[in-house]
Amino acid sequence: MRPQQQQQQEQKQCHFCTTNRDVVDYKDADLVRRFMSSQGKIYPRHKSGLCAFHQRRLAIAAKRARYLALVPYTTR
Repeated sequence: MRPQQQQQQEQKQCHFCTTNRDVVDYKDADLVRRFMSSQGKIYPRHKSGLCAFHQRRLAIAAKRARYLALVPYTTR
């Protein structure tokens, strides 16, 4: 592999595991928005760097936040 490709393959650490947060709270809109694109899509695991457990919890929290209008579904 080329040196450039090796740099891209470095694993990101899960934000919630490193900060010892077990709960992904849908009411914390800024935190949920951090893992969403400007178009309102939830980032996949390889972009967000979350573990599988917290990625599933984040998806549920983002959907709840959208339903309660804390986070927009899309932008215009």
